[in-house]
Amino acid sequence: MRCSCRNCGVYMIQSDDAHLGCVCPECGSRCTACLGTNSVMSREAVEALKNDPMLAEMLTARILEEENDGDE
Repeated sequence: MRCSCRNCGVYMIQSDDAHLGCVCPECGSRCTACLGTNSVMSREAVEALKNDPMLAEMLTARILEEENDGDE
């Protein structure tokens, strides 16, 4: 993935060192936004999703929609 630097707008490149993320070749700024590294869920949060009726309804609707698309 390619993203632009939040500081100067130059395209960033993924770093090849021990730090995850991208580095700006112009100003040296680092970023991990495109990696989704701030979106990690705990085991407890993932497990709690199995009892979420709204999530079950959304997934069921998606499955039924995919089945209906296949019939056409």
